[in-house]
Amino acid sequence: MADNNQRPTNSRMANLHPNKGKSRKRIWLQVIKWFFIVAMLVVVSGIGLFAYYAKDAPSISQAQLQSGGTSSLYTRDGKFLLSLGSEKRTYVNNEEIPKELKNAIISVEDRRFYKEGIGLDPIRIIGSVLVNARSKGVAAGGSTITQQLVKLSVFSTAASQRTLRRKAQEAWLSMKVEREFSKEQILEFYINKVYMNYGNYGMGTAADYYYGKDLKDLDLAQTALLAGMPNAPVTYDPYVYPEKAKYRRDIVLKSMLRNDKISKAQYQEAINEPITQGLQPRKNNATSELRKVDDPYIKEVISEVKSKGFNPYNDNLKITVNIDQDAQQKLYDLVNDGSVPFTNDKMQVGATIVDPRTGHIIAIIGGRKLPSVQLGLNRAVQTGRSTGSTIKPVLDYGPAIEYLNWPTSHMLDDSKYVYPGTNIQLYDWDNKYEGKITMRHALEQSRNVPAVKTLSKVGVARASLFARKMGINVPSDSGLSVAIGANASSLQMAGAFAAFANNGIYHKPQFVSKIETPDGLTRNYDSNGTKVMKESTAYIMTDMLKGVLTKGSGTQARIKNLYEAGKTGTVKYSDEELVRYPQYKNSPKDSWFVGYTKLYSIGIWTGYDNLKDGTPSGVGASSAQLLYKQMMSYLMKDKANKDWNKPSTVVRRRIANGTQDKVVSPNASNSSWQLFVKGHAPSNPYSEVTVDKRKDEEDDDIDTRIDTEDDTSSKGQSHSQISSSSSSRSQQSSSQKQSSTSENRNSNNQNNNQQNENRSDNQQNNNNSQQQNQNNQNNNQNQQQNQKNNSNNH
Repeated sequence: MADNNQRPTNSRMANLHPNKGKSRKRIWLQVIKWFFIVAMLVVVSGIGLFAYYAKDAPSISQAQLQSGGTSSLYTRDGKFLLSLGSEKRTYVNNEEIPKELKNAIISVEDRRFYKEGIGLDPIRIIGSVLVNARSKGVAAGGSTITQQLVKLSVFSTAASQRTLRRKAQEAWLSMKVEREFSKEQILEFYINKVYMNYGNYGMGTAADYYYGKDLKDLDLAQTALLAGMPNAPVTYDPYVYPEKAKYRRDIVLKSMLRNDKISKAQYQEAINEPITQGLQPRKNNATSELRKVDDPYIKEVISEVKSKGFNPYNDNLKITVNIDQDAQQKLYDLVNDGSVPFTNDKMQVGATIVDPRTGHIIAIIGGRKLPSVQLGLNRAVQTGRSTGSTIKPVLDYGPAIEYLNWPTSHMLDDSKYVYPGTNIQLYDWDNKYEGKITMRHALEQSRNVPAVKTLSKVGVARASLFARKMGINVPSDSGLSVAIGANASSLQMAGAFAAFANNGIYHKPQFVSKIETPDGLTRNYDSNGTKVMKESTAYIMTDMLKGVLTKGSGTQARIKNLYEAGKTGTVKYSDEELVRYPQYKNSPKDSWFVGYTKLYSIGIWTGYDNLKDGTPSGVGASSAQLLYKQMMSYLMKDKANKDWNKPSTVVRRRIANGTQDKVVSPNASNSSWQLFVKGHAPSNPYSEVTVDKRKDEEDDDIDTRIDTEDDTSSKGQSHSQISSSSSSRSQQSSSQKQSSTSENRNSNNQNNNQQNENRSDNQQNNNNSQQQNQNNQNNNQNQQQNQKNNSNNH
């Protein structure tokens, strides 16, 4: 029984185990099957994707492989301007390249170079992927020498271009190059193409530049330095960064030792050699006159191209720049040939010319009387200098018009002022105060106290936002003193004023309009601009800034019969500086002028790099204005001289002098035309047609005239044409202008008496008189009064 009972049990277990083994076997077979299916799908998909990307790969030729990697600059009309590389490249053929240099390059860049049959190194690629994954960045590269050559010949090195598509095309072209050229040819192309700093391309050129020798005459340590430099030619500059250069050189030597290309004794001798041994004194490459004139522009082009993710030295780019070469040459000549007087040769200048309609920088000058140094200091873009009063339209009065709807007749108090919380008293430039004056007069005469009080009303935070939209960074927590001077460059100021010239549309100033890579990638950088203020703000500000040139602080910059606007700026020495240089007490430290027409905006700074060099004195104190006058005259010589059109959002009124909103007859004396934002103007009892007609008849001259719908006689005429056509009109009205100017000045000094006289003379005809405004009982004035109260609350 026991046997019988045991047998069925054994039989059941025997039947159970074979089924379990078969089931497991089937599962594993299914797993392996699907693994291979998925793997095949991945491989096939990868091949398909590779083929899809590779089919659009650019062509590559021997000429491209042999050429230097330098980029070329072209003007907007397609004309070649210059190349960024050295004017002379020393090309070395394969038989002229020392074996030692080849060993050094292969050891540090691509140890399996001669073993690779397809231009790719899968082992190195996998290794770099693992290293980069551990470092969570790009710590190692997997590119072969062939891939690097292809990249330098037809692709951009920009990080933004490191895409799967680009990598596939790079791999395809590398395989193509491997099929068509020998290893020795590939190495020759690479050695002659790499960038070696200071505008030098190719190691043959670098050997002559750094050591004054041919490649074959270099010792092991010098050879290793050149072999390692292409990895980061600026970082491993032996002149500027000798420690980093030695570090890179020693890595190359260690790689050669590990690769059995040098002995231990050779390695030890080479690493002990000083990095400076045999180095020639650093020299400037021979520069053409064009390169010398354009140097500040080229420097900013290089910086801008780099900021867009490209390498102008290695990417073989075609860069279209916005330069007007004739204007650039003229600006260079004016500051260097004596046409514009400066105090002495050490006095410096920084100037930028911008097209307000596009933001294109057409010319820039970074200094004067300078040695032939490439990429030298560009004073036009340095931002460590105070702008002085040129900041007032941007930071003070512009925001007041934009946010508080102030008219040009808004009354400001020019009286003794002490900065809140301090005992520091603020003075005007003439150490005097004028009492109650209009915003227009305060800006024209560059009064400091009204500007600071205006900023206080607007609020620094809100004003800094307004300025920032125009490209000028003023910290929102700045003190009120920033109202009369902020740190900005001539480029930034020209760009900001260009927004006033362009009806409130701001274009960021730019040197480059287009970049094209060798593989056909094109990037355009022109834009439609950004609306940064209301058109009414831009027009009212321009109208006030016209007066700066005709009767304010900028009369030396005035160009007769030209529609233009601008602002002066001076910066005084600090008390600490005057202790060291008391003789500078009555001279400005820096002198500015920023002016514009509808076609050009020019920002100019003049001063000294160092206090010990001198101070702008004599005629040098006016150099900025005089430079503007000559440069703008040149630019506008054959251009249409057009005024700005008054937008419908701006209205004008004839306002009694000494009042803010007392409207008087167009025939009234002791009055002037003022501008208001629509909806914030006093009521007008006179016909708008009568106002316009009377306004056109008695405008002082073309410079101060406010454009009207009827005034079309001069539209489209050139500056020279308008000059001759208006000369007789200017002579006829000269006596009237003098009389009117005299009256206005007297009335500004007798505001209180004039106000009383105007009240009695016009009480019957003008229900919106000064007295009614003060009593706040005229319904037509309620809206404006509320606005004033709101601004006070702000």
